[in-house]
Amino acid sequence: MNIERISACTYPMREKPYDYALRVLADSGVYRADLWGREPHFPELPTDDQLTAIEAASTATGVAIANIGSYPGRDFISDDEAARDAEMQRMRVTIDAARRLGARSIRVMPGQGDDPAIVDRIAPLMAESAAYAEERGVYLGMENHRGSIAGDPATILRLCETVGSSHFGVLYEPCNLWHAGVDYREAFALLSDWIIHVHIKDGRRTPDGFERVHLGEGDIDAQWVVEALEAIGYAGDYALEYEIPDIEPVEAGLRRWVSLFRGIQTAAH
Repeated sequence: MNIERISACTYPMREKPYDYALRVLADSGVYRADLWGREPHFPELPTDDQLTAIEAASTATGVAIANIGSYPGRDFISDDEAARDAEMQRMRVTIDAARRLGARSIRVMPGQGDDPAIVDRIAPLMAESAAYAEERGVYLGMENHRGSIAGDPATILRLCETVGSSHFGVLYEPCNLWHAGVDYREAFALLSDWIIHVHIKDGRRTPDGFERVHLGEGDIDAQWVVEALEAIGYAGDYALEYEIPDIEPVEAGLRRWVSLFRGIQTAAH
């Protein structure tokens, strides 16, 4: 596996400017970014000048933009046609920005809430979005997460099959699934044909709830995850999602994660 497929999320530095976040990634040995899709990292409707500035920061730090952790699709569930149209515009603007920045994929939201009934409502708009993305060489991924239909593998599989596009699928997130009480291995078996992006972090279930921990200290078998994905020919990045600044600042901890994950990659082969 190409070691350059390691990326990292800028979300842990969401209170800092994107150029600061990109520098931290570079200092940690990561040269591909999963750019958080909110200000101050990526505006909801970026202007040409804002995209030019992101491009300049990417060039200056040597950190490419691999994925945009954006949010279009939330209002596809709306009863208001104007709201749905505005959401489609946000979707297209984000896809176009991804193409310009060289990002392989963006994160999309499968409506709002976890009611399986919304699948039939949002599927046509997601299909339209996927067709637009495919024309531009961009992939759309829904992150496995509690509170969303993407947290339920069976429901999200039905949406993927209904949309029926190779450019639309799942942002596979083993730790989020585990947090939601879902076996991430079983979810992988169900969703493997639809995985277009991956987040890597760790956590564990405790008598007091769920806690996130350093990579390698929790319940997630990252080596199993890598081996399973490589076995199906997964071609995207492995985005390290460092969400434990309360344990250790990202400026120090991410470097450790990069070193550890490189070891996991080597062991998986």
